[in-house]
Amino acid sequence: MSETSSAPTESTRPERTSPVTFYRQVVAELRKVVWPTRSQVANYFVVVLFFVLVMMAIVAGLDYGFGKLMFWVFA
Repeated sequence: MSETSSAPTESTRPERTSPVTFYRQVVAELRKVVWPTRSQVANYFVVVLFFVLVMMAIVAGLDYGFGKLMFWVFA
């Protein structure tokens, strides 16, 4: 039975890139991004705000209901 090591050896380890190369690659990738328009951002904001308000109302209602239930059970 032969044991194989899963640790990378010196010959299989990829070379490190320089910070300048890394920065150039980041800028190149960011140029590929499709940025949303102002109206899309406004629309997303309204949708997220509505969702958060609905979730807050649900959690507040459950908190109020369970609080009243606990006071009724243990009072």
